[in-house]
Amino acid sequence: MGRGSRYTPRVASARAQLPVRLVLVNPPTDVAFGLQKGRGAKYETEQVQLGGNGDLEFNVALDLKSATTGPPNFVGPFAQGPAGDRFVYIGVGTFAGQTHSCWSRRIKVPLKGIGRTLVREALSKPGRTLIARIPGTGRDGSPSCATVRLLSDWHIIST
Repeated sequence: MGRGSRYTPRVASARAQLPVRLVLVNPPTDVAFGLQKGRGAKYETEQVQLGGNGDLEFNVALDLKSATTGPPNFVGPFAQGPAGDRFVYIGVGTFAGQTHSCWSRRIKVPLKGIGRTLVREALSKPGRTLIARIPGTGRDGSPSCATVRLLSDWHIIST
């Protein structure tokens, strides 16, 4: 650097993290389910659980990229898909590391129903978590897969 030039270190901006709980309602027995962290061939599966003893819960913190307009933009290792159409994957069977499973599926949980007002409210006090309930079993009795319809709207709980 020459004389008189200034060096201003870049400080990584802190992103808000939105606590989210996904409740997989009544998944099939002995099938593994887990959250997908990362994309493409370089993903990991976290919080792997077996169905059969009631509902399964997955807790994740979604990073929020700041923006002043439009819907919230979720980023980070658990947010999948293009901006404006983000979702979270829950791996099923072999996609959750259950090598002997006959199931190789992913459940796509859309984040579209989460608006700015809901995000602000959830982040306004510590101990609040945004929650969604999704079906763990399809109409044919097999594990859910593809894009699922939430069983109720996103809402906030105190944890």
